[in-house]
Amino acid sequence: MADYGKTVNLPKTDFPMRGNLPTREPEMQKWWEEIDIYQQVLDKRKGNPSFILHDGPPYANGDIHIGHALNKTLKDFITRYKSMKGFYAPYVPGWDTHGLPIEHAVVTKKKVDRRGVHPVEFREKCKEYALSFVEKQKEQFKRLGVRGDWENPYITLQPEYEAAQIRVFGEMVKQGHIYRGKKSIYWSPTSETALAEAEIEYYDKRSASIYVMFPVKQGNGVLPEENTFVVIWTTTPWTIPANVAICLNEELEYSLVRVGERKLLMATALVDDVMKVAEITEYESVAQYKGSDLAGVICQHPLYDRESPIVFGDHVTVDAGTGCVHTAPGHGEEDFQVGKKYNLDVLCPVDGKGRMTAEAPGFEGLFYDDANKPITEKLDELGYLLKLNFITHQYPHDWRTKKPIIFRATEQWFASVDGFRQAMLDEIKQVKWTPSWGELRIHNMIKDRGDWCISRQRIWGVPLPIFYCEKCGEPHITEETIAFIANLFEKEGSSAWYAKDVQELMPEGQTCAACGSAEFRKETDTMDVWFDSGSSHMAVLDGRDELSWPADLYLEGSDQYRGWFNSSLSTAVATKGKAPYKQVLSHGFTMDGEGRKMSKSLGNTIEPAKVINMYGADILRLWVASSDYQADQRLSDAILKQIAEVYRKLRNTFRFLLGNLHGFDPATDRVPFSELTELDRYALLKLQRLIDRVTKGYDEYDFHQVYVDIHTFCNVFLSQFYLDVLKDRLYVLPVNAPVRRSAQTALYEMLLSLVAMVSPIIPHTADEVWKHVPGVTEISVQLADFPVSNPAYVDEALEAKWDQLLDLRDIVLKALEEARAAKLIGNSLGAKVVLTPAEDVAALLAQCEELDQLFIVSQVELKPASAAVSKEARLHVEVRVADGEKCDRCRMILPSVGTHDDHPELCDRCTTIVREHYPETKAE
Repeated sequence: MADYGKTVNLPKTDFPMRGNLPTREPEMQKWWEEIDIYQQVLDKRKGNPSFILHDGPPYANGDIHIGHALNKTLKDFITRYKSMKGFYAPYVPGWDTHGLPIEHAVVTKKKVDRRGVHPVEFREKCKEYALSFVEKQKEQFKRLGVRGDWENPYITLQPEYEAAQIRVFGEMVKQGHIYRGKKSIYWSPTSETALAEAEIEYYDKRSASIYVMFPVKQGNGVLPEENTFVVIWTTTPWTIPANVAICLNEELEYSLVRVGERKLLMATALVDDVMKVAEITEYESVAQYKGSDLAGVICQHPLYDRESPIVFGDHVTVDAGTGCVHTAPGHGEEDFQVGKKYNLDVLCPVDGKGRMTAEAPGFEGLFYDDANKPITEKLDELGYLLKLNFITHQYPHDWRTKKPIIFRATEQWFASVDGFRQAMLDEIKQVKWTPSWGELRIHNMIKDRGDWCISRQRIWGVPLPIFYCEKCGEPHITEETIAFIANLFEKEGSSAWYAKDVQELMPEGQTCAACGSAEFRKETDTMDVWFDSGSSHMAVLDGRDELSWPADLYLEGSDQYRGWFNSSLSTAVATKGKAPYKQVLSHGFTMDGEGRKMSKSLGNTIEPAKVINMYGADILRLWVASSDYQADQRLSDAILKQIAEVYRKLRNTFRFLLGNLHGFDPATDRVPFSELTELDRYALLKLQRLIDRVTKGYDEYDFHQVYVDIHTFCNVFLSQFYLDVLKDRLYVLPVNAPVRRSAQTALYEMLLSLVAMVSPIIPHTADEVWKHVPGVTEISVQLADFPVSNPAYVDEALEAKWDQLLDLRDIVLKALEEARAAKLIGNSLGAKVVLTPAEDVAALLAQCEELDQLFIVSQVELKPASAAVSKEARLHVEVRVADGEKCDRCRMILPSVGTHDDHPELCDRCTTIVREHYPETKAE
C-alpha cells in the first residue's frame, strides 16, 4: 500500500504514555533542588503583594500519616496557586518538638532513666530523638512534592524560637495575664502532669454509679435530724474522702421521702427515677422544700468525723442524679468554684501518680481507681450506701496515653483568659472562617473556656522563666529577668536553665519585692506545648524577613479549633490585641472506604509512603483535590484506583495535545483569533469559561470543584467532542492547511492553560509536560503566570449556537449507539445519517458545512424541516450503512473511492491533497 502522507493515529511526541510516577517523580524533585525552584519562584515574585500561609507544626515523633499528607498537600495547592497568581508566597514549614510523647519515647524506646540522668543529658536525648523525626518527616513531605523552605524550617526547640516564646510569656506577665494559683485542673496520673483542654479526648469508660446517704447532723429547724439523709450520686467513689459539702440549687424543689424508717432528701423531679434505680417500690413524699429553705443544714461525712454543709450552685440540675451534688473542691472545676464562694477546704487526697494519700485514712497507697471498691464496701458496711450500679459513659482521657484522667487541685501557673476573653471574641468576628461554622465553634470555646493552665511537670520543654524567693516563697518575675533569660536562650538554648546556677540565670542585684532577700530558686515546671506552638506567630511571622504578621491563612484539621487556632489566638490577642490570622481554613479527617476512622488497631490505615511507591505522589495529590476535604474524606485501594484512572485520562489528554503540536511553532504558525474556525473559537470560548471557574475554585479553596471542572473539560468536552471532531483535520489535512493550523492554535492555548491550571495539584506531571511544550521561555511551569480569561474570546451568540449543535449531536450519537447495538454498523464512520429537523433547528443545521465531522460519520443527508418532528424532539435521525468504499487515508466510506485511476484507494478529498502535496506518491 502506498504511503499517502497521512499522519499516524497519534503524532509523534517524546511525552510517554505511562506516567511511571514512582520513578519519574524523584527525578523531577532532584531537578527542582538542583535549580532551587523554590527560590526562583520567590525571586520572580519579590516586591509583589505577599500571601503568607503559616504552617501549623506537626509533632516530630513518627512517620507521617495520611492526615499529614492531606494537610501539607492542601497547603501546597494554595502556595503554588498564589505564586502563579503573582503573589510573593513563601512557605516556611515547621515542627513541634517538646513535650510528653518525646519524653516517653526516650524513656521507653531509648531506655533512658528520666530521673537517673542529669536533666541536660536527658534533654539532649530528647532533642536528638525529635530532630531525627524532623529529618524523616521532612523527606516524606518533600516526596509528596510539597514546595517550601526545607533548608530553613522553624523548629520549636531552636534557640531563637525559644527566646521568642519567653518574650511572649513576658509580655503576658507585663499585661497582668499570668498568675499562680491552686485550682482543680485536668491531671493525667499516667503522664504525671497537668493537661490543657486541648489535650483531652473522650472515650467510653465503665464506672461505678453509687447513691450515698449523708446523715443530717443539723437540720437548722427545717429538716428533722433523726434517721434523715441527704442522698448524693457519683460515678467517682474515690472522691468521697475529699467531700466537704453538698451542693443544691436554691430554685429547685426538694422532697423528703420516707422509705421505711429513713427519710431521704432529693430533688422532687428525680424521686421516681432514684427509687426505680434503687429498686425501692414503697415510698412516700412527706415534705417539700425550696432549695433556699435548706440553707444552714449540715450533714455528717459518711466516712470521717467532719461536716458536709449544704451549699448552693447554679450548676446543679435535674438532668441526672439526685439534685444534691457531692462537692469535692479538690476534684472538680465547678466544685472548686463553689468552694471558693463558700471558703471550703480544698482537699486533694491523691498524689501525682494517682495514689490515695494520708488525707484519705483507710485507703492511703491505693491507686485512685482501685480505691473505688473498698470505699464503696466501707460505705455499705456503715449503712450509707443506698445503691451500687455500673454505667458506661463518656469520660475524659489523656490524648497521649489514652488513659483516664482525674481532676486534681494543685498549684499551677495560669493565663487568665478573663483578661482578654472579650478581645478574643471581638477578633474572631474580624477573621474569615472556612467552613463558616468554624466561627461559632471557636466563639463558643473561647466564651466558655476557663483559665489556661500553662505549667507542665516535665523536663523536655521550655522552662517557665520564674524564680522563687528562698526566704518567703514569693514568685519573682520582672521585665529584667525575662529579657535576660530570653537573650540567654537565644544564644544557648533553653537547656541553659538546667545547666546553670540561679545566679547565672538572672541579672545582678535582683532582690525579692516582698521581703528583700537576694536568695532564689528556679521553677522546675515547663510550659504547655500549646504555648510553644501558640507562640509561632511571634517567633516565625515576626521573626523572619520574608514573612509578615498577621498571617493571611492558617490551615489545619478541625481539631485545632481547640488546639493551635485557639492557643495562637490567645497569645496574639493577649500580647498584641489582634488575631494572628486573617483567615482560618479547616479540614476533616481521613476515613477508610467504609467511613470508619483509620486506626492501627482496626488495621485500616493507609500509609502515604506505600501509596506513593505504588501510584506516585501526584495520584495521592489528585485524591486530595478530589475530596470534599472540609468534611471527613474516604480513602481506600478502590478509591485510589479510580483516581489513577482519572489521572490516566488527564495524562492522555496532555499526550494528545503535545502529539498534535508536533512541528508547531507558535512564533510562526499561530493563527490570529479572528481567523480561527468557528469550532476552534467555540473551544477557546469554553476554555475561558473553564479558566474563570477554576480560578474561582482556587480562590475559594474549593479544590474539589477545580478537580471536577478540569476532569469534566478534558474527559467530556475535549475527549468526547472537540478532540474527536478535530482528528480528521489534524490527521488528514496538509501540515500547513489553514484549518489545521487553526486547530493547532486552539490546542496550543488549551495546553498552556491546562498545564498551568493543574500545576498546583499535580506539579510533577505538569513540569514533565512543560518540558515538551513548544515556544515556552520559563524553565518550569511553576515560574509561569496562572492563565487569565480573555473577554475578547467570549461571543455569547456563538456559544449559544454551538451549545445547540452539541445538544443535537447528542441526539445523533444516541441513534448511532442504538445502531451499533443492533449490529447495523461497526464504528460511526460506517454510517450515513439522514436528519429530519424540527423547524426551529433546521436553519442551524443548514449553516453547518461539516456535519459529517461534527457527528464523525461518513455521510450526512439533511432533509427539509418537518412539522412531524416536535419542538421537544428537535431532530429525527435515521442511521443507514454508508454508501461506497473506505478511503485508505481518511477512513471515511464514500462513493468517490475507486473513481481515480492514479489513487483508486482514496476519496476525492484525499486524492486532491495527495496530488498537491505528495505528487511522487502513486498507487501500488
